[in-house]
Amino acid sequence: MAKTDVVTLDLNFQNRSQAIASYLIRSGDAVALIESGPGSTLPALESGLAREGLTPRDVTHVLLTHIHLDHAGAAGWLSQQGAQIYVHPIGAPHMLNPEKLIASATRIYGERMDMLWGEFLPVAADKLIVPQDAEEIVIGNLKFLAVNTPGHAEHHYAYLFEDICFSGDIGGVRMRGYPYLRAPMPPPELHFGKWRESISRLRSLKFARIAPTHFGIFDDADWQLDELQRTLDATEKWLEKMMPNDPSIESLRADFSAWMDEQSRAKGLSADVIQAYTIANPVGMSADGMMRYWKKARSS
Repeated sequence: MAKTDVVTLDLNFQNRSQAIASYLIRSGDAVALIESGPGSTLPALESGLAREGLTPRDVTHVLLTHIHLDHAGAAGWLSQQGAQIYVHPIGAPHMLNPEKLIASATRIYGERMDMLWGEFLPVAADKLIVPQDAEEIVIGNLKFLAVNTPGHAEHHYAYLFEDICFSGDIGGVRMRGYPYLRAPMPPPELHFGKWRESISRLRSLKFARIAPTHFGIFDDADWQLDELQRTLDATEKWLEKMMPNDPSIESLRADFSAWMDEQSRAKGLSADVIQAYTIANPVGMSADGMMRYWKKARSS
């Protein structure tokens, strides 16, 4: 059976290519996106749609892997244009009323909030759809399988479509042309054990291709899952070595950043490519996530 075309729309986050993707899939009257991206990248989304002969009002469905701003920030606006929005049950209340989500992000990003993420509008209640784990989502001739995949966040789905897994952040961060992968580990819900269970579940689905939101469609899904497992194992081992010294969060951020830079240089990545990985996956945010994980899950 012929594969359905999937178009990668580069949302050009912070004027950087290969940072955030939205994936476009069409069949007849159905125009589906995997991820809306943030509100700040709506101009790039509109441009990408226009290159395919579409406008935002043509988008009929948006499947969100999770509700972090870089993945879901523009979903409310797209719902106002008529799109139905699919989201994990735990994330659904925050899409209807994003005040707490916005307040939490504002504490982190402060004055950079609008520049980075733009406007985060609520999803219209009549446009919100909440699939359950392992539920088949049928959109015209298109069929997606929602797969509950915690570890990066409790409210995380991966979506299986034909031979592709749209892995959001649970599949890691990777850029085309580089045999290198990072695991995004922000607070407050990072959990290494749950992440490993999610990897095992994804392996059982036996898809050939994997499409992380950061960034692109890859034909070596097994390699990516194996490398992700190695990355998580090495990172948790590093954390176990660091935390008995009771480091400050500033110290942990600095040490983790240095460790990441060392690994990146060992892979032959240029400073520009390392910066691109950092924009897609801020290292300091992962240090914060590890600190919270250690105090919440490992010290209780």
